[in-house]
Amino acid sequence: MTETLENRVTVSERAAKRIARILSKEPDGSMLRVSVEGGGCSGLQYKYDVVNSVEDDDLVIEKPGATVLIDSVSLQYMGGSEIDFVDDLIGQSFQINNPHAVAGCGCGTSFTI
Repeated sequence: MTETLENRVTVSERAAKRIARILSKEPDGSMLRVSVEGGGCSGLQYKYDVVNSVEDDDLVIEKPGATVLIDSVSLQYMGGSEIDFVDDLIGQSFQINNPHAVAGCGCGTSFTI
């Protein structure tokens, strides 16, 4: 899928480093798929999977050692977002800073549009 300004998703350096660490322990060619599905306490939630194939409708984001895939349906909800990795007192987690989310939960994994 061709990236446009409307569907651009960025991956922070912290997230890219963490993804690279995760993928380094997986078989060669592994990638991180980030998707949106129904559920969570706010209605929609992010899902993370390690996969080894790219689908025709995937947006592919490549950073050194880290490839992130987002399917076209999820991209409708994630356009303009930044995928970040946070390591603070309450723990470590990927967080998606989504400009379309009007509400979210405390854990940062579910949201409402």
